[in-house]
Amino acid sequence: MISIFLIRSCTVRLPTFYVSAVKQGEEDRHGFKISMVQGRNNWDVTLASAPICAFKGSTVVIPCTYTYPSRMDGIDLRVQDTFWFTKMNGNQYVDLKSDPDYSGRVEYSSNENNCTLKIISVRESDSAVYKFRFTTNKQGGSYTGEGVSLTITVFQVQVEQVSTQAVLKCHSSRTLPDKPSYVWYKNGVEMFGITSFRISADINSSYSCAFKGDDDQRSTEEWVQGWSVTFPSSQICAVKGSTVVIPCSITYPSRVNGIDTRVEETFWSAKINRNQRVDLKSDQNYLGRVEYLSSMNICTLRLIDVRLSDSAEYWFGFKTNQAEESVTSSSGVSLSVTDLQVLPKRIQNQVELTCHSSCNPADNPSYVWYQNGWRESEGTTTLRVSFNDNNRYSCAFKGQEEYRSPEVYAPQVCSDSRSPTGEIRENSQVTLSCSCDVYPAPEYTWYKEYQREPLRNTSHLIFSSIQSSDAGRYYCRAKNELGEKLSSFISVDVKYAPKPPSVSVSLGEVVEGSSVTLTCSSNANPAATYTWYKTTQYSQSASSGKQLYLRSIKASDSGDYYCTARNYLGEKSGSISIDVKYAPKWTIISVNPPGEIVEGSLVTLTCSSVANPAAVYTWYKKDRYQTIRWPIKEPQLEFSSIESSDSAEYSCEAENKLGKETSEWILIDVKFAPKPPSLLASPSAIIEEGQSVTLTCSSDANPPANYTWYKENEDSPKAAEQIYTISNARSEHSGNYVCATQNTRGYHNSTIHLSVMAAGAWRVTTSVTVPAILLTIILIFVFIWIIRKRRASKQPSEPGERADNSEQIQPSEQQDELHYATVHFNKNLTEPVYSNIQPTKPKRHKQQKEDEMVEYAMVKFHGASTVQSAISQEALEDPAALYSTVNKPNKTHGRSHF
Repeated sequence: MISIFLIRSCTVRLPTFYVSAVKQGEEDRHGFKISMVQGRNNWDVTLASAPICAFKGSTVVIPCTYTYPSRMDGIDLRVQDTFWFTKMNGNQYVDLKSDPDYSGRVEYSSNENNCTLKIISVRESDSAVYKFRFTTNKQGGSYTGEGVSLTITVFQVQVEQVSTQAVLKCHSSRTLPDKPSYVWYKNGVEMFGITSFRISADINSSYSCAFKGDDDQRSTEEWVQGWSVTFPSSQICAVKGSTVVIPCSITYPSRVNGIDTRVEETFWSAKINRNQRVDLKSDQNYLGRVEYLSSMNICTLRLIDVRLSDSAEYWFGFKTNQAEESVTSSSGVSLSVTDLQVLPKRIQNQVELTCHSSCNPADNPSYVWYQNGWRESEGTTTLRVSFNDNNRYSCAFKGQEEYRSPEVYAPQVCSDSRSPTGEIRENSQVTLSCSCDVYPAPEYTWYKEYQREPLRNTSHLIFSSIQSSDAGRYYCRAKNELGEKLSSFISVDVKYAPKPPSVSVSLGEVVEGSSVTLTCSSNANPAATYTWYKTTQYSQSASSGKQLYLRSIKASDSGDYYCTARNYLGEKSGSISIDVKYAPKWTIISVNPPGEIVEGSLVTLTCSSVANPAAVYTWYKKDRYQTIRWPIKEPQLEFSSIESSDSAEYSCEAENKLGKETSEWILIDVKFAPKPPSLLASPSAIIEEGQSVTLTCSSDANPPANYTWYKENEDSPKAAEQIYTISNARSEHSGNYVCATQNTRGYHNSTIHLSVMAAGAWRVTTSVTVPAILLTIILIFVFIWIIRKRRASKQPSEPGERADNSEQIQPSEQQDELHYATVHFNKNLTEPVYSNIQPTKPKRHKQQKEDEMVEYAMVKFHGASTVQSAISQEALEDPAALYSTVNKPNKTHGRSHF
């Protein structure tokens, strides 16, 4: 028997995927199994899933059914319009009934849910893709099917079986001229030009024909094979766990070349590559689950307890004694194994459960719902429940209740764990795991206590290098579409060595005498123990405790304090510097150079004290008359060339914001050579014979000077004392007497003239001398007045030079020579009075020649007792009262002044 199998995409024969209004899985009147093209969300249009070919002028029927949900958003749905179309006019669909090209040739089925299309007397121009669309009373409630391709052919290969041979005829729908000429093609190659011919059953050959000269209108190819495998259905849907039967039949010539044909081998394979086929009975994946139901021309396959992995295309083949190669089906049977699933979808506070499968084993299947294993309801594909409902739900196809879907449910019980379970050390890896009894699988989210933001969406929270900051309590949340649940807390206690300590002091400014607390704090687990250290130059002291108390702190407590935080995992140290503030103390004055201080030398007084903050210094000088405070604020007082007048007691005061302290007084005793001596004759330097006279020598010196009296032109000293007395003077005592002063620093002398006169000669001399003395005094005072007048009116000749002012002139600005006019009046007017004029050196200058002469002018008065008495009295009270000083400009000498 010769069977024809069509392998091109278009054939005039009914397509393999033919759909009629029969239930899925049943055979239609042509003996073909039905398959469907599914829609989505209960919106379905069921059409043939393969192209359709029709001969020109024939009638074409395209079977079609459609479904839609009964309600949508609370509205009952009803169909308002149905139509077929192949093209659109802008955004508008063109109904075939309104298309002039199809006028009077189109019929739509009017039965409920039946949308079959019938096209009468098809034309070549009818070749197109046909789609069905329907709309409902709900806006947006419309649906369009995927469409079926229709091809109209002119030529057709017709096959007739005659015994063991086949007769091929080329038929045309056109009116052809008498005795038309045809062209035949075998496997696409041109053969010859006849209307029909007879062939033996030629394996694996295809034939087509066309009108000669019109090759573009060639017929479709027809596959001719003598041995064939036939499947009533090319697609099968089965539920996981069920048993599947794939019907199969074979045909082959009973005799070939006079030899009876017999089948020697049969096999089923799920492998696409036939050259590497594996018989299902020898495949480990199918072991014990495969049965071949073979008898005569039957080759049915039975699979027990099908699995999802069994979804494949199955092929059958057989081998006879007539050929070396096996005969296999040109196409296989596609088996889809579906696992029923309940798909939850959250809608506000409810969950819509949908019983879902990848394929349906029957048309418009009915569903059965189960709650906690008990039958709940049946009929619809969906079920609504409350969110966070603790029940379990499953579904099944009605009639196949034994093959239920897995149960779905919200998270029931959640547990967490930690790895490692023992001690956790910093920088180690730690894993927190969360697991819940739930289906479908939830989304796990980890949280840390007191933190709102999630850490990570995972069932395993991994710390690859955990830190101390990660310590705390954690929990996870498991959530799916049906509900959510929180786990209990899991503690993560990280053991780590102390972090660098934070060291603080209780006071902002630390003042001596206050109480101070030092605090050391370090983050550590286990808690750290603390040790305090203060390192000095010679030792290191230590104390334990988080706080170090320093009561009545002293200046000696200043320094760096170290705190060590320690546990068995390690230790860290921190430090703080304490600077104790205190008022000045131990204020003393030091003298440089030490030892004896000599006039004219550089002397520095330094005031030092211990104070924090550093002290500011004030100097004081105290002599026998007064105490002087200078505004100088330096710690050193420098005398560039110290003078005898600088001899005094000195002290300094150290002061800061916390207090002040004054040093003890220190005596500065300036050593200097004797000054030019001052000589005095009492009662006078002019006496009568027989009287006594006392010569007194006075000289400023440090250390005190030694005195020696000499008479001019005599080698032996007269006296080695300050006072030299001559009793019962005689004329030979007249002459110049020299007083020599000497100490360790130097030597100086002065001369006084003593006149011893005969008795009575004194009065004569006085009468002449007194007017001369008065005239001399007048001349001296006039001379002094003129000098001062000139100095007062004199302008400085150089920048910085000042007018003559006795009160402003500094010692360094005095003349190189100072002349003193000393006038001494005796109370007794009968006694002669001597005027001594003696030179002396100015302060702060080098010592003049040791031997200087003092010249005296002797004036004897015999009257003017009142004036004499006044002047004599003043002279007695202040020997320097009658000195007149005349200065000339002199270069200055550097020194420190107060």
